[in-house]
Amino acid sequence: MSSLDLFIVLSFIAYALFSGFRSRSISSQNLDEYFLAGRSLKGWQAGISMAATQFAADTPLLVTGLIATSGIFALWRLWIYALAFLLMGFLLASSWRRAGVLTDAELTELRYSGPAAAFLRGIKAIYFGTIVNCTILAMVLLAATRLAEPFLKWNDWLPPDLYHPILNMVQWAQISFTLTAISDQTTWILSTNNLLSIGAIVFVTLLYSTTGGLRSVVATDIVQFGIAIIASGIFAWYVIQHVGGLDGLHQQLTDMYQPVGPANLTFTQLVAFTPSDAKYASFTLLLAYGFQWLFQMNADGTGYLAQRSMACRSNHDAKQAAVIFTVAQVVIRSLILIPLGLGLLLLFPPELGTINASYAAEREGTFVRGMAEFLPSGLRGFMLVGMLAALASTIDTHLNWGASYWTNDIYKRFICQQWLKRVPSDRSLVWIARGSNILILLMTLFIMPFLSSIQMAWNISLLLGSGIGTILILRWIWWRLNAWGELASIATSLVLAPILLLQPSETEEAVRLLIMAVASTAVGILISLLTKPECPQHLEEFYRRTLPPGFWGPVAEQCNRLPSTSLATLRSSLLTTLITAFSLYCILIGLGSFLVQSPSPTWVPWPTSWIPCLLLTGFGLVPVWSYLAFQKTDREHSNTDHP
Repeated sequence: MSSLDLFIVLSFIAYALFSGFRSRSISSQNLDEYFLAGRSLKGWQAGISMAATQFAADTPLLVTGLIATSGIFALWRLWIYALAFLLMGFLLASSWRRAGVLTDAELTELRYSGPAAAFLRGIKAIYFGTIVNCTILAMVLLAATRLAEPFLKWNDWLPPDLYHPILNMVQWAQISFTLTAISDQTTWILSTNNLLSIGAIVFVTLLYSTTGGLRSVVATDIVQFGIAIIASGIFAWYVIQHVGGLDGLHQQLTDMYQPVGPANLTFTQLVAFTPSDAKYASFTLLLAYGFQWLFQMNADGTGYLAQRSMACRSNHDAKQAAVIFTVAQVVIRSLILIPLGLGLLLLFPPELGTINASYAAEREGTFVRGMAEFLPSGLRGFMLVGMLAALASTIDTHLNWGASYWTNDIYKRFICQQWLKRVPSDRSLVWIARGSNILILLMTLFIMPFLSSIQMAWNISLLLGSGIGTILILRWIWWRLNAWGELASIATSLVLAPILLLQPSETEEAVRLLIMAVASTAVGILISLLTKPECPQHLEEFYRRTLPPGFWGPVAEQCNRLPSTSLATLRSSLLTTLITAFSLYCILIGLGSFLVQSPSPTWVPWPTSWIPCLLLTGFGLVPVWSYLAFQKTDREHSNTDHP
C-alpha cells in the first residue's frame, strides 16, 4: 500500500469518527434517539442507508463467485428480494411505524398476548439478534479478511516484539482466519494479519457506531455507499478497458466458453438473464428462486429494514426509502458488478472442468486480486476505501441492530422489568447498548473460523431464516395466527437446519430451502389452528393501533371498521409491488443484456426487439407505479399517517 493509498484510507477513518462523536450527545438521551434517530430520517437517507448496509464487502465477492460458478442467472437469488423490499415499503411500513415499537421482537407482545408472547419475544431476541445476526456478521468479516489480506501486511509493519506474541497466541489457539493455505507458517502469519486487520476495522466501526447510534450509522452509510458505488464503477471501467472494452469482453468470453468453458458453462449460459438459456434452471431451483423473497427472515422487514422504516419521519418517507433502496440495491449495483465479474474471468482465467469445493472461494478472491494487481496507486486506495466503507456500513448496522435486541428485549424487558422489578434509566440503557456491541462481536469472531467460503456462509444464513419468513408476513395479514404458531415455526427451523445443512450441492440447496420453508410454515399454521386464538381485546388493540392489511374481518368488525378496507389495502399494495418490481426488472435485464450482449431468450419471436421492448416497458411503467405508490395511497391514507 502506497502513502497515497494510506492517506485516502486514513481520511475516511477520520470522517467516520467525526460523524460518531458529533451525534454522541443527542444519541445518549434515550433508546429512541440511539436506535431510531428520534424517528426523523428522510426517505432518501433511510433508503441509501439500507442500500449501504446490503452493499457489504462480501457482496462483490459473492456476485463474482456466483457469476463464475453458475452464470448471471444465479444473481436472481439476490434480485428476487426486490419483492420483499417493495412489499415492506408499500404494504407494511406504515403499520410498522404506527406500532411505535423499538424492535421487531417488541412487536411480538403487541401482536400476541400472555406468557407465550413474552417467551417468543425472548426467543426472537436470541435467535435473530444473536444466532442469525452473528452468522451474517461472520460472513461479512470473512469477506474482510479476503479484502485486507493482500493490502494490510502487519508482519512487515509492526516490530517483532509486538507482532510475535500475537502470532504465537493465534498459533497456540489453532484458529485460522485465512482461506489461503500455502504452508503452516504462512497460514498463521496470514491469520494473524487478518485478525489484526479485523480488529482495526471493527475498532473504528465500534467507536463511531456505539457513540453516535443510528444517526452516525446513517450519516456514514450515505458517504460509504457513494464511495463504494463510485469506486466499483471506476474498477469496472478499468477492468473492461483492460480487456478491450465491451466488444473485447464479449469476443474473448465467446472464445473462452466455446463450445464449453470453465464450470462446464457455455457463453450463452454464462450471460443468460432468463431461465430458458441458463444451465441451472430446474423446476425446483426456479421454485426456490421465485419464493426466496418470502422464505427469509426479512420478508416483512424484520431486522434493520424495519428499523429504518420505523426511523422515518412519515409513511411517505418510508415508502420512498423502499423504492430508493431497491433501485440502488438491485439495479444500479448489479449493472456495475455484472461486467466487472465477467471481466475478472478474463483477467484471471479459471481452469476448465467442473466445480470443486474450493472453486467458489477461489473465484471470489479474484475480485481482491484485481484490486491488488491491476489498479494503480491512488485508485487502489480509493477502491480499498470503497470496500472498507461497504464493510463498515454493514458491520455498524448489524451491531446496532443486534444491540437493540439485547438492550430493549433482553435487558430492559426481562432482566429489569421482570426479574429485578425496576425501570432502568435511559442513560443506563444506552450504556448497555454500547456494551452489547462488544459481546456480539466476540461471538461473531468465534463463528468465523468455521466458514469455508462466503457462499457457504450466505447459504447458512438463508437456511436459518427461510423457515420463518411466511409466518412473519402472516402475522400482519391474518388475525388467526398466534404466538404458539410462530414459536412452532421457529422450533421447526432449529430442528431441521442441522439436518438439511448436510446436503451441499446447488440443486440440493434449493430443495432444502423449500423443505425448510414449507415444513416450518405448515407447522406454524397447523399449531395456530389447533390452539386458541389470541385474546380478542388484545387483537382489537393491535388492530386499532397498527391498522394492518389483509384478513382481519372479525377483529375489524369489533373495531367498527369495514373488513373490506383491510383487504383493499392488501390488494392495492400487492398490485403496486408487482408493477414496480416488473418495471425495475425490465430495466435491469434490458440494460444488463445491452452491456454484456446477452442473447435474447429462445422463446422471443423477435430477438432484435428484445432489449428495446424491455426498456420501453420498464421506463414506461415508472409513472404508473409512482402514482399508485405515492399520490394515490397518500391521499387515501392521509388520515392515518402517524407513527
